[in-house]
Amino acid sequence: MNQTERRKYLIRWLLDENPEYRDAEIPADEGGQRRLLRGLMNVRMPMEIDDDFLSVQDAYLKEEAAEKGIVSLDDISFNEEGLAIWKGDITRLAVDAIVNAANSGMTGCYVPNHTCIDNCIHTFAGVQLRLDCARIMDKQGYDEPTGQAKITKAYNLPCKYVLHTVGPIVQGKLTKEHERLLASCYNSCLDLAAENNLTSVAFCCISTGVFMFPNERAAEIAVDTVREYLMKGTSVNKVIFNVFKDIDEEIYHDRETIEEL
Repeated sequence: MNQTERRKYLIRWLLDENPEYRDAEIPADEGGQRRLLRGLMNVRMPMEIDDDFLSVQDAYLKEEAAEKGIVSLDDISFNEEGLAIWKGDITRLAVDAIVNAANSGMTGCYVPNHTCIDNCIHTFAGVQLRLDCARIMDKQGYDEPTGQAKITKAYNLPCKYVLHTVGPIVQGKLTKEHERLLASCYNSCLDLAAENNLTSVAFCCISTGVFMFPNERAAEIAVDTVREYLMKGTSVNKVIFNVFKDIDEEIYHDRETIEEL
């Protein structure tokens, strides 16, 4: 199969899986097909699926990753501490682990074609990731507490693992508890990485954006917490601060505490 044939196969399978969608037509244009496929993957509940589907999905997503361009550690400049700032799509990074800013349900974003990092990671990893997360949460028996983290395989992403963490939501004035919880997100992810003998981790900007943590203070906490952790001498020796917006890139470069980056 080529990519178009794979995409149509996956769309038809997901439409046929749900009686509500079986009469839906597949758009003729590539853009419409991509949006429909992603939307169907986004709304699909965590459950088993046929191996034939997974085989085609995995081939499709790996080709998509190759077309976007995979970024290796050799493509990124680190300072003497092992820290780096990289702007771009975190799902392109071939590191040991990327960090997902998850919600407390931990099974991804169910809003079709939403642009949040949680949606992107689950989309490009494949449907297996949501099922893994659901099994972890079923075993846990309660929502994921803020400031903690879980680790899963990355499936069709170029990284090896995904570290899922729930950041604090700031409603009103920023408090010391918000700051403590954000630092805990970074420490929890790094602890999991070290426990699994991982060496490289890419962090997104946890809790900024819709979670309303002030960007500048979030960057300061992120860098200070990671710096302190790296002094412990665990297996983790390279950390990337992944930014997507211009404002976050400027903040990370402009903060006095991280100007040497």
